[in-house]
Amino acid sequence: MDGVSISVELRGFEAAELKLQRLEQIVLGAELMDALGRLGQQQTKRRIEVEKTTPDGAAWPRTRDGRGALFVTGAHLDRSIDYEASATEARWGSGFIGARVHQYGAVITPKNAKVLAFVQGGQHFFAKKVTIPSRAYVGMSEANKTEMVDVAARFVAGAAA
Repeated sequence: MDGVSISVELRGFEAAELKLQRLEQIVLGAELMDALGRLGQQQTKRRIEVEKTTPDGAAWPRTRDGRGALFVTGAHLDRSIDYEASATEARWGSGFIGARVHQYGAVITPKNAKVLAFVQGGQHFFAKKVTIPSRAYVGMSEANKTEMVDVAARFVAGAAA
């Protein structure tokens, strides 16, 4: 799965390590990673549906016809955002075949013809190549990171109580 990955490594003072090891033994790690994976999934969907920006806050390039991108034309992308979690790791992203094109951009050229032919808004277009700009949607903004840390801190505090 293309996307973001978070992992946990336990370190610290001995007393803190003992408490954390007890937490780990009762499988709280899996619950925490599940919560963080679900949060990452929600943050990514919000970026696609509402924010329409890259993780660093830059607005996505508009489409050729001036519309916002990804949510209008990429409803499949939005529905494809999922997460996986284990006791030590959370991952989220998309398995949708076109997801990489949106994340990284692409240049499309014809394979078996001299030009590409497509219809947009009822008009026929022909092009030697089409450049799709990157509209990164997977990643973590500073606000996303803060929210992740806050959720993890509340979770650990509640589990240790």
